[in-house]
Amino acid sequence: MSSSAFSAKVFAVYLFLAGAVLITVPNLLLTLLQIPPTPDVWIRVVGLVAFMIGVYAWVAASHEFKPFLVASVYTRFIVFVAFTAFALAGLGSPMIILFGLADLAGGLWTYSALRADARWDGTL
Repeated sequence: MSSSAFSAKVFAVYLFLAGAVLITVPNLLLTLLQIPPTPDVWIRVVGLVAFMIGVYAWVAASHEFKPFLVASVYTRFIVFVAFTAFALAGLGSPMIILFGLADLAGGLWTYSALRADARWDGTL
């Protein structure tokens, strides 16, 4: 397994865990992050979406599907920027930036791994 695929699998596991928590006990996580609890279903929907994105990441990584891995670098950067903007605009708790930072760190790891993989196999 390439380094970039491994990084995507780690990200998938993160999404599986975060998604499962948001689906089953969302207010536990919200409270820990100092975000007001909600009885609304939207948080569980977000958890399901996160879990499903984890499935895509896992399958793409398992098949070394580089276009997905490359796209995930860009989308994870966008998540960081968007979550930071939401917090700065007062649309949500500044704690959502933590999720953005997790995405950013994972995206930078995958980016670095993609570059290393390309040097290794001569495709850079």
